[in-house]
Amino acid sequence: MHSAPSVTYPVGRSRFAGLLAASLWLAGVAVTALWSHQAPSLDWRHGLALAVVLGSGMVAARSWWAAAEGELRWDGQHWWWSASGESLAGVVTVALDLQGRMLLCWCGEPAPSAGLRQWLWLERGRQPERWDDLRRAVYSRARTDALTDMDALPGGESKTAKP
Repeated sequence: MHSAPSVTYPVGRSRFAGLLAASLWLAGVAVTALWSHQAPSLDWRHGLALAVVLGSGMVAARSWWAAAEGELRWDGQHWWWSASGESLAGVVTVALDLQGRMLLCWCGEPAPSAGLRQWLWLERGRQPERWDDLRRAVYSRARTDALTDMDALPGGESKTAKP
């Protein structure tokens, strides 16, 4: 079995993620406006809804603006996240795959619970010539130690199991 090729891919602010967040926010604004328009009278709930919609828009805009920028690197055995001159090992998990765009969760090692977590939007347009290599690396999760000495056969049968 061959491992995926090593690859380095740039990560930055995603235009797609920004448009998605803006679209969802505008839908929230439209629903709130329609609800307020159909209400016989405005009360504190409408003010609260407006505050929540405006607050969520501000949070979405701030998180998009502060999106992680750096490089994600697969060396054939480990994932590395490099930003601001610092390179950290971690684990990558696919959260969303839209073929030309992927949302990945990078968790730092050795302690993923230590708060070293980045949500990364990757887009084919940043480096199209390396996109397929990146996808192969992301999905190459086969471990050589999972099946040692042919302990399991295709179909889920164990070679040591007796009929």
